[in-house]
Amino acid sequence: MSVIRLLVLGAVRQHGRAHGYQVRNDLEYWGAHEWSNAKPGSIYHALKQMAKQGLLHAHEIAPSTAGGPPRTEYEITEQGTREYFRMLRESLTSYDQKPDVLSAGLGLMVDLPREEALALLEQRLRSIGEWRRAVTEYYVPEEGPAQLGHIGEIMDFWVHSADTGADWTRRLIARIRDGAYTFAGEGEPFVGVLGEGEENPYATGERHPGDTR
Repeated sequence: MSVIRLLVLGAVRQHGRAHGYQVRNDLEYWGAHEWSNAKPGSIYHALKQMAKQGLLHAHEIAPSTAGGPPRTEYEITEQGTREYFRMLRESLTSYDQKPDVLSAGLGLMVDLPREEALALLEQRLRSIGEWRRAVTEYYVPEEGPAQLGHIGEIMDFWVHSADTGADWTRRLIARIRDGAYTFAGEGEPFVGVLGEGEENPYATGERHPGDTR
């Protein structure tokens, strides 16, 4: 699954309409440039590609009075919305993926109804259990990693990761059941994007040729 596509669609959807520099600022505000491949070039590429694929609609905005090039603002389409929610649900349920997938899903999970988010996280717990059982068909944690030589350290790490992942997921489920966060349909959502002209405290300071668009 493409994390950058999920993040970009999520950012555009929260704005309603957004240009590339706004999306880039949002992803840096979320720290995505540190834990995913959300770098400036990949963000602008994703915007253009998804516009070609019908997931985003590109609006050409008149150039500034200073004579700069036209700016393109993007708006998510119905097809893009369906793809966004498909990827969001997958990010919360699949265990055999890189951490950036779950990180993206957690950052966007409040776009779902609370009960659906809980159901998806319960499904994630089941996926973790199934994955752990698959590993322990070949590796017995109680006997320690030495049973398989130094390669056993890999499986020991996998089992430990599954156990800690399951424990963390259970605690997240409990927090959500106790009323944490504002999910879709529950009222005014948390504002997770920057407003037009709002300074980004986490900006890298680098600019991209497409920033004016």
